[in-house]
Amino acid sequence: MEFLSYLISGISLGSVYAIIALGYTMVYGIAKMLNFAHGDIIMVGGYISFCSISYLGLPSWVAVLLATLVCTVLGVVIEALAYRPLRSAPSLAVLITAIGVSYFLQNSALLIWKAAPKVYPPVVSGSLKLMGDQLSIPYVSLLTIVACLVIMAGLTVFTSKSKMGKAMRACSEDKGAAQLMGINVNATISVTFAIGSALAAIAGVLLCSSYGTLMPTTGSMPGIKAFTAAVFGGIGSIPGAFLGGLLLGVIESLSKAYISTQLANTIVFAVLIVVLLVKPAGLLGKYVPEKV
Repeated sequence: MEFLSYLISGISLGSVYAIIALGYTMVYGIAKMLNFAHGDIIMVGGYISFCSISYLGLPSWVAVLLATLVCTVLGVVIEALAYRPLRSAPSLAVLITAIGVSYFLQNSALLIWKAAPKVYPPVVSGSLKLMGDQLSIPYVSLLTIVACLVIMAGLTVFTSKSKMGKAMRACSEDKGAAQLMGINVNATISVTFAIGSALAAIAGVLLCSSYGTLMPTTGSMPGIKAFTAAVFGGIGSIPGAFLGGLLLGVIESLSKAYISTQLANTIVFAVLIVVLLVKPAGLLGKYVPEKV
């Protein structure tokens, strides 16, 4: 029974990682850049929803919508001001800029909300009792898993069926050719950042609701682990981000339960190293040779 409880907890945690990893993998797959400020957008989403619930007294679902809207706009603004001017710059310049944006968001949060942790009110409370009350599943865990599945299905349909989704796939293959075919590459990348930031906001709400606390560094470690999940599954692959997130969450949860809470992160990254040694492109990634 304990194993089942740890497994469900791991799937719930992995669902959060998967939602964050989807944002990473979409931006990388289309813009070919790593947005290391993504984890801090998670934190911003958490604070916006916290203020909406605690200070404005808004319902949880309204707070989630408001956080999603603010983070979507924030993602578009960051892309336009920080990343778009560096579209043809070396990848190292873009990476340094992303780290700079991350520090800017963290320190801005420190100035506005201070360093003290906030007690985050749960989006949903209570738990589901099964097997004669021997198994208790928090409703927030069920909500997280369902949200991840819905987002995964929605993104898959969006990228394969919609006009914008097809434009994203075209930009991912060849931006120059896509532009020659009449696709607005800048607008497509902006939409990608908007979607990724909206997912980060939803993940931030679910993450803070699960942990019950919020601080300016809330998104840092989950952001790194979600990036690890994206690489684990095959960065640039939406199903890969989903699979990588779930596996990473389960591995972390079971490692904490049966091995050591202190070694759990070490085990997670060790598994990643082994997978990349065996399959460098990730579990569902494809090796694409580059002409030089």
